[in-house]
Amino acid sequence: MIKPHGADALNPLLVSDEAAKAALLAEAELLPSLTLNSAAAANAVMLGGGYFTPLGGFMNLADALSVAETMHTTTGLFWPVPVLNLTHDIGAIEGAGRIALRDPNVAGNPVMAIMNVQKIEPVSTQQIDTMARQVFGTLDDTHPGVAVFKKLGKYCVSGDMQVLNLSYFETDFPGTFKTAVEIRREIGERGWEKVVAFQTRNPMHLAHEELCRMAMERLGADGIVIHMLLGKLKADDIPASVRDACIRKMVELYFPENSVSVSGYGFDMLYAGPREAVLHAVFRQNMGATHLIVGRDHAGVGNFYGPFDAQTIFEEKVPQSALEIEIFGADHTAYSKKLKRVVMMREAPDHEREDYVILSGTKVREMLGQGISPPPEFSRPEVARILMDYYQLEMAS
Repeated sequence: MIKPHGADALNPLLVSDEAAKAALLAEAELLPSLTLNSAAAANAVMLGGGYFTPLGGFMNLADALSVAETMHTTTGLFWPVPVLNLTHDIGAIEGAGRIALRDPNVAGNPVMAIMNVQKIEPVSTQQIDTMARQVFGTLDDTHPGVAVFKKLGKYCVSGDMQVLNLSYFETDFPGTFKTAVEIRREIGERGWEKVVAFQTRNPMHLAHEELCRMAMERLGADGIVIHMLLGKLKADDIPASVRDACIRKMVELYFPENSVSVSGYGFDMLYAGPREAVLHAVFRQNMGATHLIVGRDHAGVGNFYGPFDAQTIFEEKVPQSALEIEIFGADHTAYSKKLKRVVMMREAPDHEREDYVILSGTKVREMLGQGISPPPEFSRPEVARILMDYYQLEMAS
């Protein structure tokens, strides 16, 4: 199986021994505590599950700035996005060597980790802007990732940690949320050697389904992991539970047995386009995938990135030896009225826009809300039914 990034074995920070966990939870009640913001809690979940191997905790400011500017830590580890614990208030933890980290996304803010404090450093507005500009490519506050990042905090709290639970993901998404450790184990049990990962934060329409099929066939893959984001999104994105139901119905009806694994990961969407695509590659390598599909405007939002920026970053800015995982670069896929099948647009040079079945997101939402199923060339009817039920409930409320 493909090696994890920067290590011979995964480095999950989740404490799995129940006696050790109980002792740490008892200790945590006596420690100064910090309630994390959602972004830091999501980082803790990814660290806990082994997705962020080989990192041992939150980055200090020097590493975060180095990663933002060079995609390497100060010690030379390739990493595309700072993994930070930013906060506005250090009053309760100032001078502490060991602290409890509390979950902002669960009622009562239970302890989710214990951290050995390496540094508590002030972060200037200029440093925040430097990181935002490098990671997101813009300082525009209308970019949802920039808007969130700028408000996370003015102090950087860094250090190694022991994760005691994986927040709400295990209880809210049983059977779907999986750690990198669990996915590696599943890949081994299925006997897969060449494994494609497909990233999604949306329900999958026919074009997405066919793209997965194309990648598997062209790469000669044994299987594909459809890996959905389960954390925080923009307000108008479809909830994870609905996406999960749509994807599972599609896989159940339209893919051969033992060819697809459906799972999800606990992270908040950054909408960082190219940089987030590289992060996706890092943690998909950690979970055991040999290939990642990177599509048109992968992890993008609005018009902030060019359609293929998330592919060219791997050619232009990622050192050749940095990652073992390979990229399957894809164009926009759509149903061709001429060819009577889904194609990648770049592979159909004799087509005009009107030769495809293309519907805007706004148009699709309007149709679903009115109980009108999109054409079968766009969406599987069984998937459309799940979405219609969701949108009609939304409109009724």
